[in-house]
Amino acid sequence: MTDAHEPALATADGSVPRCATAEDRDAVGRLFRRVGDRWSLVVIARLRDGPVRFTTLLRGIDGISHRLLTVTLNRLADDGLVSRQAFAEVPPRVEYALTERGVSLLGPVGELAAWAERRTEDVSD
Repeated sequence: MTDAHEPALATADGSVPRCATAEDRDAVGRLFRRVGDRWSLVVIARLRDGPVRFTTLLRGIDGISHRLLTVTLNRLADDGLVSRQAFAEVPPRVEYALTERGVSLLGPVGELAAWAERRTEDVSD
């Protein structure tokens, strides 16, 4: 049974969408593992308002190390979710921003966050 505030996962005919093939399931699993890691969604959320410098991201995300932020940004860039722009300045300046693909992830991530906020009491630590 779904909450009145939650969109149903069923299509218009009442069926629940499923991956058609094992290959599709594998691809979905890889995507979930990638964006569902500890830092990716946090970084994506920090970039939602526009380009952000590396050091600003590093200071704004509690608990992330320089190395982990670098690895996360590189993976997100490899997946086409984040763009990297380096400026030839002294000191060097690098900014990261969501790509169109990354922006398209904000809606589903926002819905997941809203669901989680409504269900915080239901999930044990």
